[in-house]
Amino acid sequence: MSARGSAELLELSGIALRVAEEAAALVLAGFRAGPRGLRVEEKGPHDLVTEFDRASEDLLVARLDALTPGVAVVGEEQSAARRAEPRGGLVWYLDPLDGTTNFVHGHPFWCVSVGLMEDDVPVAGAVVAPALGLRWTGFRPRGAVRAPVIDGEARRNGERCAVSATASLERAMVATGFPPIRDRAPDNNFDAFMTVKRNAQAVRRCGSAAIDLCMVADGTYDAYWERRLHAWDVAAGSAIVRAAGGVITALDGGPPNYHTGNIMASNGLVHASIVALFSHPGSPTC
Repeated sequence: MSARGSAELLELSGIALRVAEEAAALVLAGFRAGPRGLRVEEKGPHDLVTEFDRASEDLLVARLDALTPGVAVVGEEQSAARRAEPRGGLVWYLDPLDGTTNFVHGHPFWCVSVGLMEDDVPVAGAVVAPALGLRWTGFRPRGAVRAPVIDGEARRNGERCAVSATASLERAMVATGFPPIRDRAPDNNFDAFMTVKRNAQAVRRCGSAAIDLCMVADGTYDAYWERRLHAWDVAAGSAIVRAAGGVITALDGGPPNYHTGNIMASNGLVHASIVALFSHPGSPTC
């Protein structure tokens, strides 16, 4: 099947933004209610869910089913989603509230993420972070070539954006995150964090994979890596990184698997330097 073209993906990214903004408005109504003002449950150790996660996902699924009939929808809170595997064709991947722990504690670094994958490649998406006043969109066809020729576009708050021009890891600001279950290496990401921290100018950990990826796309961060993510965490942000001229790989520099979630995204200029940190003897295992 031929890849969707830019015109169709522009329309689909607009749909993603529209429904993400609707869901973000719903979730924002519960922000700063505090743990006592929310119904908070634990899906697992350090892994929270609220009624706003579920209400947001219900809204997103209903709206996407209506606006894009026939396109599969996979959301984080669906019972079957945790068994999600690579799929052919078009699939929406939803994180109805990325950064739930932040949301519960009144931290503004959370968002609604709506991403579209085609044959398991992120091709369009929108991420809305209402407490930060930020929204990102992007699209790029599955077969598009790399920069400087990019058949697509990325936008932050409606303005075109692109990855940074930082060429040295010593001058780079890098983002990462840690999984809910942090009892064993290398999955807990602790060793990798220390390795990158020793070599980069700065490392930030703010608790939302979707926003971290978008901040690579808009040039705030020069790179980002994380382990044990899911497709709903990264589909939208990865599409926006691709649209902004960035690079996404596995931690060893190979093709990314968005379902196992050990990924690295960057401006392309510092990518090899970070991959090398994961590759030399004694380095954190990929």
